[in-house]
Formats: sequence, C-alpha cells, structure tokens
Amino acid sequence: MGAGEVMDRSERTVAYDSAGNERSAVAGERLSTASEDSARRLLGRLQPFLHAHPPAVPAIVLALAVLAFGLLVGDRFFHPFNLSLVLQQVTIIAILGIAQTLVVLTAGIDLSVGAIMVLSSVVMGRLAVDLGLPVALAFGAGLGVGTVCGTINGLLVTALRLPPFIVTLGTWNVYFALNLWYSQSETIRAQDLEAHAPFLQFAGIAFDLLGARLTAGSLLMLVLFVVFWYILAHTPFGRHVYAVGDDPEAARLSGIRVGRTLVAVYALSGLVCAIAGWALIGRIGSVSPQAGGTANLDSITAVVIGGTSLFGGRGAIVGTLVGALIVGVFRNGLALAGLDALWQEFAVGVLIVVAVALDQWIRKVSS
Repeated sequence: MGAGEVMDRSERTVAYDSAGNERSAVAGERLSTASEDSARRLLGRLQPFLHAHPPAVPAIVLALAVLAFGLLVGDRFFHPFNLSLVLQQVTIIAILGIAQTLVVLTAGIDLSVGAIMVLSSVVMGRLAVDLGLPVALAFGAGLGVGTVCGTINGLLVTALRLPPFIVTLGTWNVYFALNLWYSQSETIRAQDLEAHAPFLQFAGIAFDLLGARLTAGSLLMLVLFVVFWYILAHTPFGRHVYAVGDDPEAARLSGIRVGRTLVAVYALSGLVCAIAGWALIGRIGSVSPQAGGTANLDSITAVVIGGTSLFGGRGAIVGTLVGALIVGVFRNGLALAGLDALWQEFAVGVLIVVAVALDQWIRKVSS
C-alpha cells in the first residue's frame, strides 16, 4: 500500500468522524430544543393554574413539610396533642392574618394590626376589671376601639392619599403609645379576670378530643376563616376588594366607590384585630400591654407565604390559614428536632423570600 493510499484513507476517516460529530451535535441541539419547548409548555400550563389558585403552592408546601417532619421526628410530631398544639400556637397570628389579608388584597399593608389588637384587649380588660363595667359593655367597647382605629387608617389612606405603609407605620406608634398610656404599663392578672370578667378568657377554654387538646380560640379562628372566605368569594363587597386591588382606576370607571371600599376594608380589619385581642386574652390568660410584639411581621409572613400577592388583587383567605400553619409546622418540627430557635427564624425567612419570588414569577409570566 502506497503512502498516497494511506493518506486518502486517513482523510476519509477524519471526514467521517467530523460528519458523525456534526450529526451528534445537531441531534443534541434538537433534543435540547425539544426539552426546552416541553419545559415551556409545562410552565405555560402550570402558570394559569397557580394564578387562578393562589393557595395551591402553600398547600403543597404544607403537605411536604408535614411529611418531612413526620419522617424526621417520628410519632411525636403526628401525635394528636402536638398537632393541636400547632393549631393553638398559630391562632392569634392566623386571626391577625385575616385582617392583614383584607388590606393586602387592596395592594396595601397594615403595620398597626398588632398595636390595635393589644389596645383593644387593654380597653376590654380595664373597663371590665378596673372600672367595673358590665363585661358585655367592655367587650363591645374593645371591638369599637379596634373598628375606630381601622377606620382612622382607612381615612388617612383615602382622604389624604398617603401610602398605606407610611400611614400604618405612624398609627402603629400612636396606638402603641395610647396602649401604654391607658394601661399605665400594668398587666391585669388572670385571677382578677376570673373574678370580674371570666368571659374575656373564653377563648382559652380547652377540651380534649381524640387525644388532641383544642381551645375555643382555635375554633373561633376557624369560624372566622369560613366567614371571611364566604365574604370574599361570594359577596359583591368581596369582588370590589379584589377589583380595587387589581386596578383602582378600572374599578372606579366600572362604578365601584374605591374610597368607600378602602375605608370599609380598614375598618373591618380593625374589627378583626379587636377579635384577635379577645382571643389573645384567652391565650395568655391575662391582659398585657406588652403582648404581641412580633404580631405585625408574623401576620404579614402568614399572608405572603399563603400566596396573597403584595401587589394586590390576587390571593385567598384560605391561603393565609395555610401560611400560618406552615410557619407553625416549621417552628414546631424544628423545635422537636432539637434545633435552636435561631434556625426556626432562618427557615421562616427563607420561606418568605421564596414566596415573594414565586409571586413575582407568576405575575411576570401572566403579564
């Protein structure tokens, strides 16, 4: 065999290998393109579902969290008493979450919910115990104070056209100062409430059911969620709330009284905060002006993790309950696993960031 034949055969081999590599590259590109198209189609189907059903992702996260902590901790986590303890621990935050959800659905935010809750509880306790007024009157006055505080927030937002964040940041300090002034920074003891106004401790009444220990406050929380689910999903007022949060100008052009709707939302939020104040008395057994220090941020956490958009117009009240339960399950599960409280807060912080990022993605793909 001559040298020329060897060179020709080598050249043909190189050419064959080159052609094979090109065909492999083309096939790889086609496979990659097909995979990308499949992923886009999947996301295209998934996004409308997530946009139409905001509680879907939180519900999946809650189910996975329960399963994970059940495997990690074991039977202690699934014990009925422990599960009922989680429900008790999230009761106050979940009720405040209802108030926060109403405001967030209108593209606002309320930083004063915790201060309104504590101020209302202090008014109930001092009128009933210190002034000796009938408990029904003291209870009604506490609810009225909460409603008035919420109405003031709404009027400041609508009449003065101030941002809800700034308004409620200011009223948070005002209401907290009024709380310290009126209570004189004194706690009303559980014994005094039992003697003069046992009704105010009603939410703390506990009973056993199938190994679980439930409280009246937890049942009150569930009833409130059912009521506000119906209001938001099946009444004209609920549709107006969503419309105002989605596009206030379009809502105004369609005949909705945007200002009146906003004031009603903040007033209703204040009323729910006052109910949370009543539940708080039952939860801790006394009236403390220093209670609920992290209530504002915890309520926002439940709303955000529950899938309600901070930009308004999208969300569901059920998602807030799921969001509160997610926070409760993570804190309870990590505590049973022996981790420090530091890592419990770390996990909740990560959940908030992921929830907001997911909301941004849903809104971006939708637009």
